[in-house]
Amino acid sequence: MTHPVMTAYLLALSSHTGPGPAPLPMADFAAMLGLDGLGLLLSPTGGPAQLVQSHGEHTDLLEDLQQVQGQGPSLDAARFGSLLLIPDIAECSSEQWPGLPAAVQALGIRAVFAFPLRIGVIGLGALSGYRTRPGPMSSEQLADALGLAEILAQLTNATATHTDLAPTALLDEPGLHFAEVHQATGMLAAQLHSDCDNALILLRGHAFSHDQSLLSIARDVLAQRLHLDDNDNDNDNDTPQP
Repeated sequence: MTHPVMTAYLLALSSHTGPGPAPLPMADFAAMLGLDGLGLLLSPTGGPAQLVQSHGEHTDLLEDLQQVQGQGPSLDAARFGSLLLIPDIAECSSEQWPGLPAAVQALGIRAVFAFPLRIGVIGLGALSGYRTRPGPMSSEQLADALGLAEILAQLTNATATHTDLAPTALLDEPGLHFAEVHQATGMLAAQLHSDCDNALILLRGHAFSHDQSLLSIARDVLAQRLHLDDNDNDNDNDTPQP
């Protein structure tokens, strides 16, 4: 049986007359799933998954941390189609994501759940949530989460492939949460006469070694408050690998 929150959204979606699909009620979805935070990451063109909508005090920080380290459950769900249910991050093996579990716990997060968005073999992103207390999701919550992920995958696919739907219709703001990261990556690549992959590694390395968010580093680069070069990460022994 479809949860009332999803039923209400599907009704709103079917009767919505504005551009693109009806806005997502992320707070209601998080409450439905018994989560303290919920994030929607999309990669409909096959590029890196980007956070486009979120709810919860720590969601943006959790996703930024994974972007900085280049690893984590949200990214694995989006990249590989992996369903990742981590009821206690303290018991998560450090071999899977070196250094990440402790950093996630430092945010006050104790459980993480990531659901891939897929149409067949095509990856479209991930739905990722967290709790500030350990414990598994109930069978009903898991069923609702999988159903919601399927709905969002269908909606994302329709948005990406139909010209009558705006490609940014799901966004909280006019642009991706990490759009500034991409802008800073492009600016840095041009300055260094390098490629974007290397520029992103420099940004991530600087953020990691200085214990700052990737977004704040990107904004400093864009505002020309921070100037990086290829030697920056040579001095940062803890730079994460891509």
